[in-house]
Amino acid sequence: MIDFTNCKRIFSRAYNGANGKKIAVKYDGEDYMLKFPPSGQDKPTELSYTNSCVSEYLGSSIFNIIGIEAQKTLLGTYRIGGKEKIVCACKDFTADNIRLYDFCSIKNTVIDSGHGGTGTELEDITETMEKQQFVDPVELTEHFWNVFVVDALLGNFDRHNGNWGFIVNLESGKAKIAPIYDCGSCLLPQADENVMKAVLSSEEELDKRIFRFPTSAIQENKKKINYYDFMTDAKNADCNAAIARIYPQIDIEKIKAFIYETEGITELQKEFYSRYISARYDKILTPAYDIVMEQRNDLTLK
Repeated sequence: MIDFTNCKRIFSRAYNGANGKKIAVKYDGEDYMLKFPPSGQDKPTELSYTNSCVSEYLGSSIFNIIGIEAQKTLLGTYRIGGKEKIVCACKDFTADNIRLYDFCSIKNTVIDSGHGGTGTELEDITETMEKQQFVDPVELTEHFWNVFVVDALLGNFDRHNGNWGFIVNLESGKAKIAPIYDCGSCLLPQADENVMKAVLSSEEELDKRIFRFPTSAIQENKKKINYYDFMTDAKNADCNAAIARIYPQIDIEKIKAFIYETEGITELQKEFYSRYISARYDKILTPAYDIVMEQRNDLTLK
């Protein structure tokens, strides 16, 4: 594992957001945001939040494995106050005169909308994607639903309007969709060893974390979307199209091999993440894909 302790700090850069401290460092000649795991005092709970950096690394890497561009991440350590912490280094894609505009900011540019930037109601998001003038609306809609499908695979409960968006070249003024970032809420980051063991030993405990929670941060009729119910309902044509696109690109064995090759995590974690992703693939994505393809076959026969 990489030791980032002695990397040069970049004090001219700072990052907002919750869930742990963040600093800018120079590593291998490039700028990285170094994410630290939240302490137990940040969010009082019986569960550990120290796995958020692992979730960030694995989640971003799995997006890239599937073929959806995500920021480059590295898993490593950092010593502070005599203690060694697991950290995730996220390559800063806003260097070189590039600025990030999150979707929350983009929503606020749609002046004929009656909704604010932070609202995550699906109908409101859809309206903004159609009306925004930064990138092609069709491309943006496809991207949004592609990400939704992979977030369903990873169990991401926090893909809100502040952690996806566009990057703009300040010199040319050209905009494009930003790489996927902020994946620390994937793969049950609150799970400690006891939770992992319970999930691995009980199908009931596993199914709770597939069919009941985590839910998406996106809401429909003021209720957070349940991934299984929404995708197997197959009533959203854009989501159905994304399922048909993305499902064949998911190589579960390749993802599991990547997890087992990851240094710095325990054998229990490797077994847990592999089992969890495989189960979500089998129990959410596969039936959703089968339903979508059956619908398409029925339309073809008609």
